[in-house]
Amino acid sequence: MHLVQIARGTAERRVGLIDGDAIRLLKGAASVYQLAQEALASRSTMEAAVESRRSHESLDYTSTYDGVSDWRLLVPIGHPTEPARCLVSGTGLTHTQSAKNRQAMHAVTEAPTDSMRMYQWGVEGGRPAPGAIGTPPEWFYKGSGTVLRAHGEPLIVPPHAEDGGEEPEIAGIYVIDGNGAPRRIGMAQGNEFSDHRFEKKNYLYLAASKLMTCAIGPELVLDADFGAVAGEVSIERGGETLWRKPIASGEANMCHSLANMEHHHFKHAGHRCPGDVHVHYFGADAFSFGEGVTLEDGDVMQVGFEGFGRALRNPVRVDRTPQRNWVAERL
Repeated sequence: MHLVQIARGTAERRVGLIDGDAIRLLKGAASVYQLAQEALASRSTMEAAVESRRSHESLDYTSTYDGVSDWRLLVPIGHPTEPARCLVSGTGLTHTQSAKNRQAMHAVTEAPTDSMRMYQWGVEGGRPAPGAIGTPPEWFYKGSGTVLRAHGEPLIVPPHAEDGGEEPEIAGIYVIDGNGAPRRIGMAQGNEFSDHRFEKKNYLYLAASKLMTCAIGPELVLDADFGAVAGEVSIERGGETLWRKPIASGEANMCHSLANMEHHHFKHAGHRCPGDVHVHYFGADAFSFGEGVTLEDGDVMQVGFEGFGRALRNPVRVDRTPQRNWVAERL
């Protein structure tokens, strides 16, 4: 099952089920979060919550996807009333190529960098036996739900940033139940946009380089296969393809298992607050910055993974307004 959240104007919001070229609207469902809470309350499943709200109403998916409909695609998950109750984070150094790109960024000798050492720890201990706890992966924070952008919306390079570049990933989508236990709603393809030029100066800048807008969608897949997932990432400039590369994700292509990544994220009590939403990126296999590409204003980034629906497309917007000095004034 693939779900989308859509809106018309500022007041009308609906959830739809993708059915080929149609969006089948769910009656009385304004958000995926609402469906998740209904499933938890009835001790049922997301699939059952969707089935109970099927209707005969439908929309043309293509016109909505292309942005020529009265309806527009929204981010496929979020907290409907309190965006700050959605935590956006990720796990890095999970794919071989990601570790090699990081090694190339920061190596000054032939010796392995800390990044490559951490990747090797994942190779050695990131896939523990069922019930066991493995090596912790790298973890990073992106922001609250306010940093998430939908298909078609621009990802912003703010005035203080030195760069902005795509990271094609798959993200897990979670809600915390009333007992403080994480429940996986599904997965979505994403673009974990980052300031790679700033990070390249020193790996200790990694945390700050991640504090950028990012995207997921357009579809939330409830029954996603995360075994071995093939895909493609591309950059368009002026209507022409500037750069393109096949990508691979899923557990078969990672040094950490899904269970290990989830445990090390949700082991923290602050990540288990009932009612909260989590969007957690699982790492990238390739990105254009690693091959010398510098994105420009107006470039379009496209991320697509097999089995995850239509591709996620987002333009780059470079904010050239003068940087403001944010020194705090005394209250």
